[in-house]
Amino acid sequence: MARAYSHDLRVRVLDAVEAGLSRRAAALRYRVGVATVIRWAAHTTMTGETWAQRQGRPPGSKLDVHEAFLLALTEEKDDITLAEMQKRLRTERSVSVGLRTLRRFFACRAVTWKKSQRTQPSRIAPTWPHPVRRGLPRGPTSILSA
Repeated sequence: MARAYSHDLRVRVLDAVEAGLSRRAAALRYRVGVATVIRWAAHTTMTGETWAQRQGRPPGSKLDVHEAFLLALTEEKDDITLAEMQKRLRTERSVSVGLRTLRRFFACRAVTWKKSQRTQPSRIAPTWPHPVRRGLPRGPTSILSA
């Protein structure tokens, strides 16, 4: 995202407009866009401030309000899925969010779910050590080559 112009430039442009220079002439003199000068002048007229507004989305999540509810869901049921949480939020709280939003919400709070232990090795086929590492031939072998 582009940065805001410096406060010094903004003040000089607004002073020129206030001194009677047209917005278009001020834009030409200070080499900024006409629409930029118009926005700056409108903002200064409405608020009285010459500082740039904060850029970007406001901090926080729409789930911050429902933090206690979501954490209670995880305490209530250990193996609850994000899709189940999404459904409960929609039905009980009328909040529609994506799975990525839920994932990010829990990641920011370091809430994780532990996976189950490793599955038992197969009793039918050996899984370790690997056949190549045992010195056995790779792939299918022909009866004629023996």
